[in-house]
Amino acid sequence: MTALTLSTAAAAGLRADAIVVGVAKGAEGPVVAPGAEAVDKAYDGRLAAILETLGASGAEGEVTKLPAPSGFKAPVVVAVGLGAEPEDTEDKETAFTAESLRRAAGAAARALAGSKKAVFALPASDAADAGAIGEGALLGAYAFDTYKENGRNSKNGKAPLAEVTLLGGKPRDKAYKAAVERAVAVTEELNRARDLINTPPNDLTPEAFAAIAQTAAKEHGLKVQVLDEKALAKGGYGGILGVGAGSAAAPRLVKLSYTHPKADKHLALVGKGITYDSGGISLKPAGHNETMKCDMSGAAAVFAAVVAAARLGLQVNVTGWLALAENMPSGSATRPGDVLRMYSGKTVEVLNTDAEGRLVLADALWAASEERPDAIVDVATLTGAMMLALGNRTFGIMANDEAFRTAVHEAAEEVGEDSWPMPLPEHLRKGMDSPTADIANMGERMGGGLVAGLFLKEFVGEGIPWAHLDIAGPAFNEQGPFGYTPKGGTGSAVRTLVRLAELTAAGDLG
Repeated sequence: MTALTLSTAAAAGLRADAIVVGVAKGAEGPVVAPGAEAVDKAYDGRLAAILETLGASGAEGEVTKLPAPSGFKAPVVVAVGLGAEPEDTEDKETAFTAESLRRAAGAAARALAGSKKAVFALPASDAADAGAIGEGALLGAYAFDTYKENGRNSKNGKAPLAEVTLLGGKPRDKAYKAAVERAVAVTEELNRARDLINTPPNDLTPEAFAAIAQTAAKEHGLKVQVLDEKALAKGGYGGILGVGAGSAAAPRLVKLSYTHPKADKHLALVGKGITYDSGGISLKPAGHNETMKCDMSGAAAVFAAVVAAARLGLQVNVTGWLALAENMPSGSATRPGDVLRMYSGKTVEVLNTDAEGRLVLADALWAASEERPDAIVDVATLTGAMMLALGNRTFGIMANDEAFRTAVHEAAEEVGEDSWPMPLPEHLRKGMDSPTADIANMGERMGGGLVAGLFLKEFVGEGIPWAHLDIAGPAFNEQGPFGYTPKGGTGSAVRTLVRLAELTAAGDLG
């Protein structure tokens, strides 16, 4: 894990491999951002001109390296683009958004793979900015190298940046200290979610995922309950059992509970945990199977968020439900046309076995509803339709309450996760009518992501605010890394869920 510390020392005297400064894109060329005044002065006020000569513009994510000025103990200065210069204001230091700081810090951390220590002198007007920079740097320094022979999987086989020092924040200042502690807790758990998503499905079976959750629960003082296939059958969890019926790896339902002695609010989180999705009998076509280890990203996000809430000591009760199964074709697999009796008692006609995520979520949503929490949020890589609608970097939000949907969307925006509110049109519900069962698991093809949300809504307890996050697009990055986002598992929705837990603790959600 990359270490994160605060310092008020002068940049020139710090021993490090690099000093990171910010540069914005101005109307007439690059502009040195606040926080780098001492560095700019050491270049005789010519840092912006030098960067322009080197081709730098200040565009978001742009990284330019140059030799450090005379007298600096660090040999290299790394200038990272923050994007467009803020509009004219008396205090430009406050005008850079938290997300622009996160992305810049992440880009710099990725560029410094192989370095032991870097000092970040980016614009930080307050503790929140420092926390954002810390988050970006720690997320950008991520690498998944478990399966590499030499233990290196970053650019050119270099290890991730080992230590980050943030300038401008007093180590003993309570606000700055809390911001750094929060950044460390959230990013470490988010990176653990990334590890889970990137782990191949032959190692991350439902049973293995449940065991990891049990170990984490013991470490962080959480209560954990694991229902194996026998307990699921006894309890009547027909959705989870139906999806897992074709696999040699039996399904699991994991309940993780964090409780605070002074909490008077309860937030339930439900995650889709399909550790591998072949589509089942409705087999996916060639070219659509290779990344299906990521179909448990929702469960990984829920797991990470519950542990993070515990580490932060939030004054709220948070329950995480991990609906874990492997969707495989075999002689024992659920067939199109089969009818499953769900945990709620409803029957579902399975028209397509590749619409399996909604089946495991339905059982977990009903189990969560039985505890009558103040709100339920589910997270899932649920539909390709949502990717067609919103692309690869934005997740959709559906809900049974417009105010709650707005609150979730605002929380996601606050932490820098791209999302968009989506409707649940009632006219689409009719398409799931079944002549055989209470409901079918498929409806109209057009608006498929919304149909899936309407299906899930049927399994949420009456009167409980509920939101559904379809993270199919941003959960797994098949392109190149950008900002603080790596290639592969991203940990999408973790920060949104943690923020929702914080807002619930403060009584400010919805």
